[in-house]
Amino acid sequence: MSAVRNSRRLYNYYFKRQIDTIFPIVLATGETHNFTYNLTDRNLLYLTETIACITKRPPNEIAAYIEEGIPNQDIHTRAAKATPNPRLNSRSPFGRRVGWYAIARAIKPQVIVETGVDRGQGALILCAALLRNAAEGKAGRYYGTDIDPEAGWLLTGKYAEVGTILYGDSIASLEKLSKNIDLFINDSDHSAEYEYREYQTVRPHLTSGAIILGDNAHATDKLALFSRENGRQFLFFREEPKDHWYPGAGIGFSFPNH
Repeated sequence: MSAVRNSRRLYNYYFKRQIDTIFPIVLATGETHNFTYNLTDRNLLYLTETIACITKRPPNEIAAYIEEGIPNQDIHTRAAKATPNPRLNSRSPFGRRVGWYAIARAIKPQVIVETGVDRGQGALILCAALLRNAAEGKAGRYYGTDIDPEAGWLLTGKYAEVGTILYGDSIASLEKLSKNIDLFINDSDHSAEYEYREYQTVRPHLTSGAIILGDNAHATDKLALFSRENGRQFLFFREEPKDHWYPGAGIGFSFPNH
């Protein structure tokens, strides 16, 4: 009986809250993938400190970028259109992508490339960062790739002025893109082999200070291996969604070893 009681305690402590929220959240939002959620305060603190280490910028500066991105009502309103039934207006459409925003604000990239645009949530928040950078005299350009000809429909208005979607196979698009890349985000085909091929394809085009963000690093080790093979450093940040059953994904960071 003690084993049964202990297993019940474990269930109540580790799993009950998440399991109990699955159906209410799915019914309220209509989301079955690309879930929207806020991050916990602790998780945002960890994200801030991680990015500060990677970019060698003061933590207070990174925290300010994150605070700048989270309440941006314009991009939230636009991104809410991607939610099938957006009744939970307090949820962020971006989750870990606020880290993408903070990185883009910190390093002021001239060229950002994201593979796997899907609805365009990442494109939207990255272009929002580029517009802020441009207002500070540091203009940049976003290129997204996707095999779906309807992908990226959230990228409209002023955000489309600094962003372009390239349609077709992502690796084929990368091979044609003759740009030096300051920030590269892998978020396309989530097979380990394809992910690694993307890193190999962009490697010759990475600037000396280029940062790679891997959206599949919670599922494969390819970005870590690529980093080791190419004399780069690697860190992984795991998401902690707030008040949501989804356990979260994460961000793999590959950055220069200097």
